[in-house]
Amino acid sequence: MGLNSKIKSLIFAGCSILLVVALAGFATSRQNKKVCKTVTVKIDNEYNNYFLGEKEVRDLLTREGERKLEGLANDNIDLKNLEKRIEADKFVKNAEVFRGLDGNIHVTVKQNRPIARIIRPNQDVYIDAEGTILPLSERYTARVIPITKSALLESTDKGFFQDSAGQSYLSLLQFIESDQFWKAQLAQMHIDGKGKVSFLPQVGEHTIEFGKPMEIEDKFKKLMIFYKKVLPVTGWDKYKRVNIEYDDQIICE
Repeated sequence: MGLNSKIKSLIFAGCSILLVVALAGFATSRQNKKVCKTVTVKIDNEYNNYFLGEKEVRDLLTREGERKLEGLANDNIDLKNLEKRIEADKFVKNAEVFRGLDGNIHVTVKQNRPIARIIRPNQDVYIDAEGTILPLSERYTARVIPITKSALLESTDKGFFQDSAGQSYLSLLQFIESDQFWKAQLAQMHIDGKGKVSFLPQVGEHTIEFGKPMEIEDKFKKLMIFYKKVLPVTGWDKYKRVNIEYDDQIICE
């Protein structure tokens, strides 16, 4: 290829790039001038959580109706700021706000999923699957296992379920949440002053003494054997305590 051909190729490539940039800028300019006519809100209720409704999301978007989006040009709408405003709500796991080709705004919201409820003297709170503390909701009550604790135990607020000591308790709650049988059967969880866990079941008069939240899966396997092979023979009300704390044994009294 001669020198002139190379120069012509470079000029053509440069012009093509400038044309693409100009067209993109023109399209962006036109898009920014479009007016938002409608706002569509979609809330993910994958886990049947209903802490937030469309009204609550719209209130977050518009600051309780003070700044409506309908009627605004796109260049006056800060999408990232709207996302941050929605995600500031404790019940929101993440949010996405984007505009369609028609200039209208679309909002998708994924809610946090509580897995337990901590019973406190002043006000109860929820805990989600990541160990984050969530407030109660006036709109919806989640059906999750309640937790009581000894006054001698350190506070379970803030980052307890996320530090090295509390992580094992969170793992226990995650296991229960993921197992349909134990999620339905365990009515209440208690943590004593030594950090040992016990459960009250939905069916039966016994207390399940679980011990420290260690070897979680093995302990529940032992308990399942007890439920399948012992209780059907002796009856559900024969024992008052069932201890599965120790290796390779179940203590029943």
